[in-house]
Amino acid sequence: MTVTFRADTDLIHLLIAGTRIKTIRSHLSVTDLAGLLRHGGRPAGPSPLPLDTAGRPGVVEVDRTVNRDGKVSLGRHVVLAAEILAGRRVGARIDAGTLAFFDPETRHLLRTRPNPLTSAQIIGLRGARPAGPAPQPSTEPVGVQRRASNSGVVMVAWQKIALGRVHAGKTVTITVSDTELAIECDDGTRTVRRTNHHPVTRIKAHRPRTAAAHA
Repeated sequence: MTVTFRADTDLIHLLIAGTRIKTIRSHLSVTDLAGLLRHGGRPAGPSPLPLDTAGRPGVVEVDRTVNRDGKVSLGRHVVLAAEILAGRRVGARIDAGTLAFFDPETRHLLRTRPNPLTSAQIIGLRGARPAGPAPQPSTEPVGVQRRASNSGVVMVAWQKIALGRVHAGKTVTITVSDTELAIECDDGTRTVRRTNHHPVTRIKAHRPRTAAAHA
């Protein structure tokens, strides 16, 4: 494969088919760059990695696949995205203090985490590219399942809803919007007002604590 080197006195970027593969600190002087121009080099275009006026990395994005533990690899760091995202392809928008995980197709915000990476580590990230618009939370309702407790209570996004003992042990489907929780029960759908704005972190109901006895 043909590798293109984009070099200045600060950084050297390695690109294949226009995609940045790796970035390292430059050891080249102005004289070295002039020598490269005389031996087949050409003036470079814009840097593939945006930098601010102090030479620090600007906001960048990378794509990663979340592992089964809900984590992604960013350089030497393994960062928790969310267990609910296991196996999913996500984008990570990286700025000075925050990691924003988002859906690459819709740019809907999925999770935000503190950024543990230094400027040098951000520069060296595989597949980094200039960031697009900041991802925004989805406004679409989310469907989840919950298994009612022995007292007929379910919890969604840290909010408890009492369904009654007649529903103890049953699995119900709940549609979560910004303002309401719609619970589909055997006796119809109940709608209650949301009392907080905690995100939904679990979709599926927990399995029963013990296996059912068999005759």
